[in-house]
Amino acid sequence: MVNSLIDITNAVPRITEFQFSHPINLSFKKGERWAFLGPNGSGKTLLAKIIKGEYALQTGKITYHFREDKPAYQQIKHLSFHGIYGLADVRSVYYQQRWHSTENELISVEEILLKSGKKEDVNELISLFEVQDMLKKSIILLSSGELRKFLIIQAFISKPEVLIIDNPFIGLDEKSRIIFSRLLKELSENFRVLLILLIADPSDIPDWCETILPVGYGKNIGHPISLSEYKSEKTTEKTLFPTKISASTQWIANPYAENTDFSGAVLDMQNVCIQYNNRIILKNIDWKIQKGEKWALSGPNGSGKSTLLSLIYADNPQAYANHFYLFGRKRGSGESIWDIKKRIGFVSPEFHLYYKRDISCQEVIASGFYDYIGIYPIRKKEYLSIALEWLKLVQLENLKNKSFLRISFGEQRLLMLLRAFVKNPDLLILDEPLHGLDKTNKELALFLVSKYCEQKNKSLIYVTHYINEISNSIRQQLCLERK
Repeated sequence: MVNSLIDITNAVPRITEFQFSHPINLSFKKGERWAFLGPNGSGKTLLAKIIKGEYALQTGKITYHFREDKPAYQQIKHLSFHGIYGLADVRSVYYQQRWHSTENELISVEEILLKSGKKEDVNELISLFEVQDMLKKSIILLSSGELRKFLIIQAFISKPEVLIIDNPFIGLDEKSRIIFSRLLKELSENFRVLLILLIADPSDIPDWCETILPVGYGKNIGHPISLSEYKSEKTTEKTLFPTKISASTQWIANPYAENTDFSGAVLDMQNVCIQYNNRIILKNIDWKIQKGEKWALSGPNGSGKSTLLSLIYADNPQAYANHFYLFGRKRGSGESIWDIKKRIGFVSPEFHLYYKRDISCQEVIASGFYDYIGIYPIRKKEYLSIALEWLKLVQLENLKNKSFLRISFGEQRLLMLLRAFVKNPDLLILDEPLHGLDKTNKELALFLVSKYCEQKNKSLIYVTHYINEISNSIRQQLCLERK
């Protein structure tokens, strides 16, 4: 009788770029709970794709001991935030379109889920996650947290033998993280599903996880160890996540910045209401940010944080229908959206999702000077020079000429954050800025945010579902509630 579910024996992918430092030898059993732990760019997702059989092998073999009613690839579900881009409804749209769309333009969440499985299974998961209010929305109108829930529900419906999840808890509010963790444990216990979590921060490892597989830099796979063994020794964590902060780690000024001085508040909104058809997103919001203030914006998934930020970043046309001032000027009084955007640095999970540009990593950072996607290649040498300084600062100079689409999700996230930093804006909007970063890069990012905040008259809006990820420079908070 075969005890294992998947056996990998001396596996070496055919393409050199997808090879690890040694042939892969691993064995997985039904109901096991693994965490592949490693820094951004270490090869966790690559290993997951090899397990799934996405890459042809040069030598060795992968043996699946699955039930025979479905092909192997259909019984392994790999869940990642970027997986949402595989849907045709998302591929065909652009980032700002979500704020210019009506509810009837694209297929709804409910329609997609009902195509994925039985109605009773769909309804049970919808009830568990308490997401009834997002069923009638189209995919592009979901927040990043709602997108995660959608992907999770869709994965559960398919009842796979193996469930592989990239950074399982990012983008979810605290209540949803607790629910999801419990469901994963129950899925393993009750249905003997093999769980493999790809984790970049040790603090995200659930206490019910059994086996840790270290995946280090240089695509080096370590030996599996138990969770208790991992917790009792600190060598593995220190080796995987060394600090990048040193005495030379400083904020990089932008010598080419225009004089953008202004009088009045950075932001002044009174009684702001946002509604799509009969669905109320924001109601009676009053918020004033003075020059130099640092704010945290909080609230559960679906409470309207992304919508509120879209008003500030001049992506949402409903700003014109409200009492809304930015940098001392009322929206609609003659300024263009580019006049607004040139003062703002911005990053969000949604913006990252739609940033599908096959350009170099250096150009991605330099594109932050232009405030919109579309000017490529970047020809201004001064901008490219500053972008290279940022790459050196975060010790990723080796990515300079590499395609943005060919690096890991976590590395992309860090580059998108640098893109927001690069012009040293008057207002910095960071929506889930540590989303997908490893332990080392989280510490570095928070350090750089603190350096930005040390500058006089710079303002910050910071969004996160993790209290411990809020910068010490933040003194004020606005909390939204779901309507």
